[in-house]
Amino acid sequence: MATKIFIDGEAGTTGLQIRSRLDQRKDLEFIRLGDDVRKDPAARKAALNSADIVILCLPDDAAKEAAGLIENPAVRVIDASSAHRTTPGWVYGLPEMTERQRQEISGASRVTNPGCYPTGAVSLIRPLVRGGLLPADWPVTVNAISGYSGGGKQMIAEFEDETSPNYTHVPYRIYAMGLEHKHVEEIRVHGELAHRPLFAPAVGRYAQGMIVEVPLQLWALPGDVTVAQVHEAIAEAYAGERFVSVAAPEEAAALKTLDPEGLNGTNNLKLFVFGNEDRKQVRLVALLDNLGKGASAQAVQCLNIMLGIDEGTGVELAS
Repeated sequence: MATKIFIDGEAGTTGLQIRSRLDQRKDLEFIRLGDDVRKDPAARKAALNSADIVILCLPDDAAKEAAGLIENPAVRVIDASSAHRTTPGWVYGLPEMTERQRQEISGASRVTNPGCYPTGAVSLIRPLVRGGLLPADWPVTVNAISGYSGGGKQMIAEFEDETSPNYTHVPYRIYAMGLEHKHVEEIRVHGELAHRPLFAPAVGRYAQGMIVEVPLQLWALPGDVTVAQVHEAIAEAYAGERFVSVAAPEEAAALKTLDPEGLNGTNNLKLFVFGNEDRKQVRLVALLDNLGKGASAQAVQCLNIMLGIDEGTGVELAS
């Protein structure tokens, strides 16, 4: 029997990407609401409570409201918003984060999909904290740039719609200068940091793809930490993983630049350790698609784990 799926908010950027990855699946049956009832509270509540798995692709407040409308205890939820990423009782949907993460996702009734920036940042930071190379109370900085699709419809219009009052020709801009970006606490909690990292995001004039960077002064860390130790800790954490890879030191050393669009359309996350042993400095870098491993593809990966099937089923966009 096919699993009944209801994507609440499927008309948005994330919802459309998830639907495009699931459309050809024969093991799924979709519950869809017509435009005439899509915003009708009774119709939505009925759909939410009749699905086997609900995928929420909504703004945070709407996602909280939708989760509260679910009264059927058999309904399982994947929330793609940031509403529940540090909420007790919700399992963090980054399968590669710990040895037990897949098991927890598999049995969960509530899964919260990680943010795009935290997917990269947590994947870099957590192995070093766990390995004792990076103290949990270290003042961590995270620099990042994303394609404008990560900002949703409003930001997409800002860069694509010349009729929009906010349309801009700028090639690059920083934002979140108030240091209160909603991803900061998520990075702190799941990176197992004692203090909030200083997060410096930016957006470029390209649609999707991102680079997340954590620079470290190794000379300042306790224990005489080396570049090789940092690479070994990160590589060991993801050894044998299907969607997360760590560049060999030789590969990283040979690179002169890195394209943020390099993994677009995939569920892949690639990690790099760019280091200078003489200067005792490293730049830890994560490359991913903010709409792929950073959002929709990762949600599909978690869905597959919850269904007990090959977690790679349908995560790649059809070419």
